[in-house]
Amino acid sequence: MTLRLATFNLENLDDGAGVSPPLAERIAIMRPQLERIAADIICLQEVHGQGPAASRTLDALDQLLAGTPYATYHRKTTLTTTNQFYDQRNLVTLSRFPITDTQIIRDSSGPRPRYQMATASPADATADLLEWERPLLYTQIDLGAGRTLHLINVHLKSKLASSIPGQKINNYTWRSVSAWAEGSFISSMKRVGQALQARMLIDAIFDAMGTGAMIGIAGDFNAEADEVPLRAICGPVEETGNPAHAARIMIPCENNVPESARYSLYHLGKGNMLDHILVSRPLLRHLRNAEIHNEALPDESGPFRQDTQFPESDHAPVVAEFDIS
Repeated sequence: MTLRLATFNLENLDDGAGVSPPLAERIAIMRPQLERIAADIICLQEVHGQGPAASRTLDALDQLLAGTPYATYHRKTTLTTTNQFYDQRNLVTLSRFPITDTQIIRDSSGPRPRYQMATASPADATADLLEWERPLLYTQIDLGAGRTLHLINVHLKSKLASSIPGQKINNYTWRSVSAWAEGSFISSMKRVGQALQARMLIDAIFDAMGTGAMIGIAGDFNAEADEVPLRAICGPVEETGNPAHAARIMIPCENNVPESARYSLYHLGKGNMLDHILVSRPLLRHLRNAEIHNEALPDESGPFRQDTQFPESDHAPVVAEFDIS
């Protein structure tokens, strides 16, 4: 059986007054991208909600998927604590196979540091728990013949500096370099905190199912393979210093792609590999090839430097194909 697993950050997929470019223009570009992916299972990020909170829908996504096989796939999403779609950045997992169990892993369920800001104005009087507002979406997918895929859909905190009270002139302009640096530090803590949560979930799956578990974690990690969040999730033996953990490592499928083409986002003329599909060894044994659909990827840093200027996403889809016999 051929299994195509994919991840795609749709970049602020939305509809309604003031949304630019209009959704119809985005669909004209992005629906063919989704059809080319031809995924059996796909993890989507940055799916915005439409309408008031109490009756919010994912209508923009429904319009994008209309007329494609994905429209009939099993669907699971992240939800707020009141079981509504988020206004922004919902995670969505679509599967041709039945989804037998779903868990939304929130920041409050894992370890979080307390932090007191150094540059806030007025001064920060307390050390508060950090919140990263982006849960993980964990699904168990029945592949048939007694095989279960444990799949985690993620969107880690971006590298943009977190806001510091009193230290921004507008959305893009900081009052001091120190405040911007502190905002970047906070974002890094959030990103690594999410990565730690993901790694703890992976170890919990191994503990429950054994090291033969087929585990995948896919999404926008906002980090490259040699950065701390990815290293923390992958758990290479050369970092832990303990070969007993070799069966628990996670491996990036993009290692199968030539380095010159190994990028999913283009920034200031340089390719960055921020979107990943990481798999456990039992799933890796079935890997046949990986793809990064970056042939027409725009440079997200210009010429306009605004997310809404391009009808396509500024992230490339990443696909891993497996032969599960």
